[in-house]
Amino acid sequence: MLSIIAFLGLLAVVFGAFGAHSLKEKLDPEALRSFETGVRYMMYHVIVLLIVNIYSGITDKNKKIITYSFLAGILLFSGSIFAITAGGVSAKSIWFITPLGGLFFIFGWLKLGLTFLKK
Repeated sequence: MLSIIAFLGLLAVVFGAFGAHSLKEKLDPEALRSFETGVRYMMYHVIVLLIVNIYSGITDKNKKIITYSFLAGILLFSGSIFAITAGGVSAKSIWFITPLGGLFFIFGWLKLGLTFLKK
C-alpha cells in the first residue's frame, strides 16, 4: 500500500507541474484554479495516507477503511476535476462524481476521527 501511496504522491507533483507549466496558457483562470484544487486535495490526502499507514496506533481494519475511503476520494474528486478541466470531459456528464468523491473524503476523515476518539 505504501508503494501505491508514494506513486500517488509522485502523480500529484507531476499533475501540479503540468498544471503550472502546460495548462497555464490553455485554461482560463477559473479552470486552472479548479485543477489546482484537485492537485491540492490529492496531495493532502496522500500525506495523510502515508501517516495513517505507518502509524501503529490504528488497527489494520481501520487503516483499510480510511485508506480505501481516501483512495476513492482521490480518484473520484480529484480525478473528475482533472477530467473536466484538462481532459475536456463535460461537467454535465459527470456532475455527481466530484461530490461523491468529497463524501468519501468526509467519511475517511470521520473514520479517522472516531478511531482516535476511541483511543
